[in-house]
Order: sequence, then structure tokens, then C-alpha cells
Amino acid sequence: MADFRMFNVVILGIGFMLIFTAFTTCGNIEQTVIKSLSNSTFQGSGYNSLAIIYGVFSASNLIAPSVVASIGPRLSMIFSGLLYSGYIAVFIIPATWSFYLTSVLIGVGAAVLWTAQGNFLVLNSDANTINRNTGLFWALLQCSMLFGNLYIYLDWNGITAVTDTDRRTLFIVLLVLSLLGTMSFVVLRKTGGREEPLNEEDSLLPACVAYKERAVSAVRGLTTEFMTMLKLFGTKTILLLSFCMAYSGLELTFYSGVYGTCIGATTQFGAAAKGLIGLSGMLVGIGEIVGGGLFGLLCKNNRFRRTSVVFLGMVVHFIAFYLIFLNIPDDAPVVVETGTRSKSYLTPSVPVALLCSFLLGLGDSCFNTQLYSILGCLYAEESAPVFAIFKFIQSICAAVAFLYSNYLLLSWQLLVMVIFGFTGTLCFFLVEKMNDLLLGLPEY
Repeated sequence: MADFRMFNVVILGIGFMLIFTAFTTCGNIEQTVIKSLSNSTFQGSGYNSLAIIYGVFSASNLIAPSVVASIGPRLSMIFSGLLYSGYIAVFIIPATWSFYLTSVLIGVGAAVLWTAQGNFLVLNSDANTINRNTGLFWALLQCSMLFGNLYIYLDWNGITAVTDTDRRTLFIVLLVLSLLGTMSFVVLRKTGGREEPLNEEDSLLPACVAYKERAVSAVRGLTTEFMTMLKLFGTKTILLLSFCMAYSGLELTFYSGVYGTCIGATTQFGAAAKGLIGLSGMLVGIGEIVGGGLFGLLCKNNRFRRTSVVFLGMVVHFIAFYLIFLNIPDDAPVVVETGTRSKSYLTPSVPVALLCSFLLGLGDSCFNTQLYSILGCLYAEESAPVFAIFKFIQSICAAVAFLYSNYLLLSWQLLVMVIFGFTGTLCFFLVEKMNDLLLGLPEY
């Protein structure tokens, strides 16, 4: 039993690593790629696309648990992976209509994918292994930050604009990786809890009657999952954790889409700026991997550890925000074609910029691994709806952040994250305190 569960967790992590090697690399560079397009008819915006993705993602989380309950986590992840691949394929031959259409579709796919992932991870874990499995999955997932960004750094270093040939070559490779990741879900093993496909020989009922009963059962399951999610939304625990979930969405936007664009737009970095986008993404990934390994795999599962790690994540992020405030020009997120015109408080430094990338990844892993851990422990029997709530809140905040990233200067974006980071950390502490006081009693 333990061996096949570990096999499932590893394959799950590898599949997500391949899909998100494609998607995170795409998200990191798409605004820069769009600025360099020679196609004058293309009117899309990378920030707007990502805002649509996360906006649809947030709304789709309301139905995602029902979809996962109906068809199971494995088929849900295969379906969603194909939608991710469709979004990547658009950049091979860009068109405004297909760019925004696939932005909507991938938002739906993302909700189903992450709800299924949370559900599948919990099904393959118990109280003793949830933290280990979360850390292992997180470390494998964050390897996705390395490979695509390494290619960007090696191939784009020294270029001032991305040519059509560069773009097509990159996105064909990313499409193949996304499809390989999707196909890896096919080998995941059944964990129990769902029926095998109907076998007429084993049934005393006519096939039509049996299928009708299963259809009715599936509809009831959809309703039950949706009502459970609404019930959980109103609990004190989820309301408090929602601030921490919201912060994870804001800083996700910053490290995955905004900060790389800021580095690429910083005039003082010269011809190396575009290549530094890839190196920055790699260091974010290294920070994520280090955090996932240290805080997920090497530590025991107890209350003190979770609160300590979240506090560390807040401190690490605040240090990064302060250094970015000093090191990067304030207009870096909002410049369109030319480089930055305003000056930073310090002379922009490549080592400081890359150190901040590592700190952003390390702090993000602190928050996310502990959110997964506490939700998996408190809601093991309701994993699909509770992870859907997590992704709903996270993604709607990410969508809002991508929208204001078109307009807000860097200093204001950093201030918003500081406020939510402090509030989210405080609320996480309150939840752990409540859990300690109510030990042995129902959580809600």
C-alpha cells in the first residue's frame, strides 16, 4: 500500500513538473514576448491574459469539486493538462482571439487540475505522511522553474528583442513537455473510493438501469460537494486562513509574472536584461525547492513547526520586498516598449536582484507547504472542496493583482503585499492557536 502511494505522489509531482515547466516559463516571459511580436495585428496583453486565467480559475473553483467527484482525480488531471497544452500552442502562431479564448479555457482547467491534485495527494497520504508527501510534491513541482528558465537564460542572453524563430522554437519545446506531463497521469494507480467501469457480466441489473443509477448518484455527488464547499466557506477556520490564501495569490502574481518583467525592463541591466529573466526564474525555483525540501521533508508534522515556517516566510518576503524597493526602478512593471526611465534608490545590482528572486521562492514555499499541510490535516475527509476554496481565493487575488500590475507602480504593489502578508501570517497563528485549544473537538 505504502509503495504504490509513494509511486503515485512521485508520478504526480513529475507530471506537474513537466506541465508547469511549460506554463511557468510561458507566464514568466509572455509579456516580454508579446512586446517583441512582429505581428502588428496582435493586440493581446500578457498581464490581461493572466488576469483572465486567474479570474476564470477563481470562478471555476466553485464547480471543480463536483467535476472531480464525478469523473475522479486522474481523468480530471488528464483533461486539464490538455487545456494547458492548448494555451502553450497559441504562442506558436499567435492570434488575439485564440490567445484570450485559451486564457478562459485554461482558467477552467486550472481549477479542475489543482482541486484534483489536492484530492489525489490526500488520498495517497495519511496523518504521518501528509507533510512528507506535500514537501516531495512541492519540490518536484518547483523543479519546473529550472529547466525552461535555464533555456531562456542561455538562449536569450544578450538579445534586445525576441525574434519569431526564437519564439516558435521555444514554444514547440514547451508544448511537447506539457503533453508529456499530461500523459504521465495515465500511469497513476487507483487509490480506491471510486467504482471501476461497469462490467455487465458482474451486474444483475440491465446495463441501462445500472448506468441510470450511476448517473443519478453522480448528480447527487456533485450537489453534495458544492454544498460542502459553501458550508466550509462560512467556518471561522477558513475565514481566517483566507487572508493567508489571499496573500499567496498576490505574491504568486508578483514572482511569476511581474518581477521577471521588471528585471527585463530595467535599463541599467543593459543587454543582459532579457537573459536575466530566465536566471531570475531559476533562482525562484531553487528557493521553492529548498523550502519544499527543508520544511516538507525534513521536519516533523507539529503545530510549532507550521507557525515557525510561516513566520520565517513572512520575514524572508519582507526582506526581499525592501531590497526590490531599493534596487528596481519604480516604473519597471508598467513600461510598455522602452526600458525604465525612473531611477531606483540604489544603483540596480544584478546580484541583489537575483538574491531577491531566491528569497521570493523560499518565502512562497514557506506559505504554500504549510497551507497544504494544515488543510490536509484539518480537512482530510473534505479535501476536494477545501482545496477548491484555497484555489478560489488564491486565484481571484492573483487575477486582481495581474489587473493592477498594468497600472500600479512597483512601490504600491510591494505595499499591498506587505499588508496582506502581515495579516495572513497573524491569522495563520490564530488558526493554529484555535486548533490547539479545541484539540479533540470538531473543527467547525
